[in-house]
Amino acid sequence: MKFSIGGSLKLAFRPWVEGLENIPAEGPAILASNHLSFSDSFFLPAVLDRKVTFIAKAEYFTSPGVKGKLTAAFFKGVGQLPVDRSGARGAGEAAIQSGIKVIEAGELFGIYPEGTRSPDGRLYRGKPGGLARVALATGAPVIPVAMIDTEKIQPPGKVVPKLMRPGIRIGKPLDFSRYHGMDNDRFILRSVTDEVMYEIMKLSGQEYVDIYATAAKRQIADAEKAEKAAKTDKAEKADGTSQ
Repeated sequence: MKFSIGGSLKLAFRPWVEGLENIPAEGPAILASNHLSFSDSFFLPAVLDRKVTFIAKAEYFTSPGVKGKLTAAFFKGVGQLPVDRSGARGAGEAAIQSGIKVIEAGELFGIYPEGTRSPDGRLYRGKPGGLARVALATGAPVIPVAMIDTEKIQPPGKVVPKLMRPGIRIGKPLDFSRYHGMDNDRFILRSVTDEVMYEIMKLSGQEYVDIYATAAKRQIADAEKAEKAAKTDKAEKADGTSQ
């Protein structure tokens, strides 16, 4: 199913790719990518000859009914791995352990260091948990990846994608074996994450913002809420004046 979905995506959108030679023909590696669109997890696997496994919330695989079964089949077909978020430490620890298992099986593990989609197309600070911990626990090389223009194909909240060519730039593998086993040192985790984010920034050409994307989303939501409240207040005052 992976090949049928990938073939359909390549035929419909004709994504361009640079740096495919940086993906190893065999053996484990971590693909660390920026995150612009829901479709990122589909376009990257579509252009690779090897399977790459991303993490997805378990709800995508357990929804009832025909739609739920089709959704589960689709996510499995494109290499998504369900993660149960109900544990005490939530999705973070579950994703890390799942990533380690994928690497130990000699496969490619895909991860978004920002932790969530960019709210405005800029590149945000990488979270020092998942990416660095998997890399340091396993010794697997980290390959930086830049998705280009995927946010224009399917912006947040849009269901129907726009037909246009996205791009994918794949950088050279980064070796962090010198830190192997130091996955509990928060300073090392921060350093590894920042180095990867710098390489992603160079590949993508995005403006870098040194805050987490989750915080940026809260700021945007608060600003929109304040603007809406101000407009409502202004309208109420205008209505009161006219009476």
